[in-house]
Amino acid sequence: MSEAKKQDTTGDALLQLVSFAVGEEEYGVDILKVQEIIRLVSITQVPNSPHYVDGIINLRGKVIPIIDLRTRIGIPRKEHNNGTRIIVVDLEGKTVGFVVDSVSEVLRIPVNVTEAPPVMTTGADSSYITSVAKLEDRIIILLDLDKVLSDDEKAQLQ
Repeated sequence: MSEAKKQDTTGDALLQLVSFAVGEEEYGVDILKVQEIIRLVSITQVPNSPHYVDGIINLRGKVIPIIDLRTRIGIPRKEHNNGTRIIVVDLEGKTVGFVVDSVSEVLRIPVNVTEAPPVMTTGADSSYITSVAKLEDRIIILLDLDKVLSDDEKAQLQ
């Protein structure tokens, strides 16, 4: 993950993340991957698309695929509400939107509060979890959105 790293006043490296909720958990992604965050708009369904693809949207003249992150990471779908957002990201040169339950904030956290996820929680299909950040009052699961989709799945989004 190519997190946006800066130095704080003590010289420790900082990660800059966009945090968001999916289900009951809080996740974070590298702020440099995020192009923008938009409110939910009308999504056009595409026949025969994979189960985790909600459809496509027209974002300022560019058609982009929309992926339900809940479904993609194995959490049951739920109805969208006023808090639902689309995080628009660049995945290896392709613009893709991920539907999340809500977006929380932009965080700057020290690298030293992160650690690898516990081995028993990461299977072959969870390679997109890069680390876990332990903050005072919560845990944030850090994702590498480039790995949420396989190379074959990325090719299908073209």
